[in-house]
Amino acid sequence: MTRRIRVARRAAFALLGASVVCAAETPPADCTKQGFPTSARVEFVQECMMKSGGEIASLYKCSCAIDWIGKEVSYDEFVDWETFARNASMAGERGGVFRDTDEAKKEGKQYRDLESEAYQACGVQLRK
Repeated sequence: MTRRIRVARRAAFALLGASVVCAAETPPADCTKQGFPTSARVEFVQECMMKSGGEIASLYKCSCAIDWIGKEVSYDEFVDWETFARNASMAGERGGVFRDTDEAKKEGKQYRDLESEAYQACGVQLRK
């Protein structure tokens, strides 16, 4: 098993462990008040860790970044912005919806700016 897979696996277990604590010791209403679903947080942190070299130290910085984002925008805004940013590189006519309209350009830029600010605030350094 490669080092990256082991690191990603450890990160997933750590974040899932945090969700179990929430589920076990916190009333369900309080867990939903935290904003972002645990699965979205895990996905973001895993992707962030891979972008920043896959080191376990990135776990804390990437967790900080998603927490920072969660304080800045609602989950619905995050999903909308991320959808435009991620799909802007989709080829053909289908991708045009995500890159050619003014809304697509605006929302994709908002996501990239938000992500960049979160990375900077938490000391995440992306691998080149």
